[in-house]
Amino acid sequence: MKKKPLVVLTGPTAVGKTKASIGLAKAIGGEIISADSMQVYEYMDIGSAKIRPEEMQGIPHYLVDELKPWDEFHVVRFQQMAKKAMEQIYANGHIPIIVGGTGFYIQALLYDIDFTSTSQDDNYRQDLENLAKEKGAEYLHNMLREIDPKSAEDIHANNIKRVIRALEYYHQTGQKMSRHNEEERQKESPYEFVYFVLNAPREQLYQRIDRRVDQMMSEGLVEEVKRLKEMGCTKEMVSMQGLGYKEILAYLDGKYALDEAVYTIKRDTRHFAKRQLTWFRRERQVTWIQKEKYDYDEEKILEAMISHLEGKIC
Repeated sequence: MKKKPLVVLTGPTAVGKTKASIGLAKAIGGEIISADSMQVYEYMDIGSAKIRPEEMQGIPHYLVDELKPWDEFHVVRFQQMAKKAMEQIYANGHIPIIVGGTGFYIQALLYDIDFTSTSQDDNYRQDLENLAKEKGAEYLHNMLREIDPKSAEDIHANNIKRVIRALEYYHQTGQKMSRHNEEERQKESPYEFVYFVLNAPREQLYQRIDRRVDQMMSEGLVEEVKRLKEMGCTKEMVSMQGLGYKEILAYLDGKYALDEAVYTIKRDTRHFAKRQLTWFRRERQVTWIQKEKYDYDEEKILEAMISHLEGKIC
């Protein structure tokens, strides 16, 4: 049976994926699924750099504004929601385009990674959650580093849920989560896919990140986080642990001066972009689109992507 087509357009934060994805979708008859851990939440528009309705240019978008900030969202839920969206897109006679910078989510969908091999151990999980509260996220992350350095490298210390899941997996199976994920990655994809990584030189990317954070501040990020706080959102929620949100929340709680919060957002976003690129470099069958090779010309970049797709999926 012929595999169904799938396009991935990813890259580090602030590189310009949103604009490029619209041009690509219009050119190939695509509909867009967001692979972003923050844009799925309603009311979180500025800090997530969410695409605005007028920017969509009539292209359907999925996994944008589909959950409340207090809802659980993790890789398994992403996988389920994205597969459902893909069914709808194929039924429409169109091609799904996965757009976003969360490499683990993309990998999970692309290779249909199985996360059901172990069940949740509530007692052990509770012990780890208590440890995180008592001794901090870094303590838990160091526990993971001792048993599975590769997972510790891939998972940020602040992502407590994923750190706990990796520790729990080792506790239950005696195997490293990183090894399990690597084995799953070696599976053949059920899709006929093309995987683009849009990239730019580091200095230019860092300048774009700084400008984006300044723009978020001028657009009202502080007011957005204030509203979320008034709605009952707390730092314990997964949504509020996102870049930009946790720092402004800390400022509102008196833990940071505002200029320190802004500096921290910029610094940590640069670190995040660096980790994203490390992840993408390890992926298989990836086509890198270096913007400087096309003189930063959006039309030339689009032509290059379409040329690469011809004869493969369209």
